[in-house]
Amino acid sequence: MKIRNFALAATLVAASVVLAPVYGPAIHAQDGRGPEVASGSGIRLRATGSDDLDKEMKSVADVFALVEKNFADPVSSEKAFYGDDGRGGAIPGMLHTLDPHSNFVTPAEYKEMQRRQHAQYYGVGMQIGMDGPKVIVMEPFVGAPAYNAGLRRGDWISAIDDKDTKGLDSAGVADMLRGERGTPVKVSVTREGAAQPYTVTITRGSIDTSVVDAFWVKPGIAFLRVESFEAQNVAQDTENDLKKLGEQNVQGLILDLRGNLGGLVTEAVGLAGRFLHNGQVVVSHRGRAEQEQVFRAKANPAAQKYPMVVLVNGSSASASEIVTGSLQDHDRAWVLGETTFGKGLVQAQFPLSEGAALLLTIAHYYTPSGRLIQRDYSHESFWDYYAHRNQNSVNQQDVKATDSGRKVYGGGGITPDEKYDAPKLSLFQRRMGPEAGPNWFYRFANTYFGSNKPVLPVGWEPDDAVVSRFQQFLRSQTAPSIPFTDAEFAANREWIKQRIRFEFYYRAFDKNTAYRAEWKDDPEVKQAIESMPKAQSLLNQAQKVYAMRQ
Repeated sequence: MKIRNFALAATLVAASVVLAPVYGPAIHAQDGRGPEVASGSGIRLRATGSDDLDKEMKSVADVFALVEKNFADPVSSEKAFYGDDGRGGAIPGMLHTLDPHSNFVTPAEYKEMQRRQHAQYYGVGMQIGMDGPKVIVMEPFVGAPAYNAGLRRGDWISAIDDKDTKGLDSAGVADMLRGERGTPVKVSVTREGAAQPYTVTITRGSIDTSVVDAFWVKPGIAFLRVESFEAQNVAQDTENDLKKLGEQNVQGLILDLRGNLGGLVTEAVGLAGRFLHNGQVVVSHRGRAEQEQVFRAKANPAAQKYPMVVLVNGSSASASEIVTGSLQDHDRAWVLGETTFGKGLVQAQFPLSEGAALLLTIAHYYTPSGRLIQRDYSHESFWDYYAHRNQNSVNQQDVKATDSGRKVYGGGGITPDEKYDAPKLSLFQRRMGPEAGPNWFYRFANTYFGSNKPVLPVGWEPDDAVVSRFQQFLRSQTAPSIPFTDAEFAANREWIKQRIRFEFYYRAFDKNTAYRAEWKDDPEVKQAIESMPKAQSLLNQAQKVYAMRQ
């Protein structure tokens, strides 16, 4: 689904903290810091020269000393320098004057970022979220302790180890659920239709997560979805999933990077490189203090023979643009969709002694043809930058060519070979709630299944009785009410059936099954299948060019 501008902005602002670094967690740039100098307030400043602070640093220290001595209320040095949760303080403010992606992350954010990069942690194994003031189960991971203990999507987590969760947000509840492997945690959930809370003691285990899914969208055509590149197991999971699928039988592959906000450059290189020839450039980057680094492909012979179509949209960013740009520049894939976000900046992690970290832009990255795909942010607010107001802008001066000589442009993201405008949501569809998180279909499923275990036959589709029940459910809601006409409901009937099926599949089967059914009906996926002959023609041309250059 196309993400609205305000939602995209909020998502990308959050992603600048979670997904910004394209370096792996074990690769930290050198900062060349001098000796620490006390500021007199618990904050440690570092000199850049000998024992004397630079003029600018002395001014900062002087200003803070005046504030600390004369401000009407007591001053917290941490708040003054770090802000509230890493927002608004001197250090975040300084970083925000540099570029949209340099950032300060709090100790809690940095710890979570490292956990997500490792794609493994110890806990009960479920995704949680907020439904108003309640912390709810969004997804118990299949096979994880929470799943095996009978927790379900839609459960409200009311207590942990007999401690009421009222007033806690999802981050607070997540901290209570995590713990050492093999240790018990008692979880109480309130389930719609159940007279009493469901309480179970769960033994924490090792939780492995994956953001990759591969399946046959039709005979001979494989569909590979990569949700993000933030974890260190993306490339390996891709290898495992395609091998399990039977890559030797693939006649065409659709790589879906829509909504993929990026992550680690090593994972992007690993994924893109398997589809290219050994030694071909995937991406390069260089900066003022960074020597140029060139990342080259390590090919998988099984991935060289079939055509590819890559799906992207305006929120495909960073590492997903590295993959798309390399496959496009080498004429290896036909790109379908919208112009991508346009993030071509490289962040490195600078850990701080307090457990926090700086994510500092140290370089620009370039596609194999030499394109810098970073959008210009110098003449607009960061809000407009994140909202992607100038989505169709390109730098007409940055003209490059693919291996076969096709023109490509830098400065404005990756322009697709074939444009696809995702249909916009109708007013009725927008009233149904956000695509991500609790909405009216989510709440209807709570009511429909109640305390019963969700069970559906394979291939189930909502019939007229289920759709009518949903219509009655909407009309019964009074806080808030949902205004709609019979004509609006009828006009959106097919969309309603798809959303009901998605929510019910999510509960009766799992997340991947729900999305697979949705992708098979996705008009853009169907267009990708129709575009496969164009991808085959491009592959034939690329193979000729590669053979001539050997």
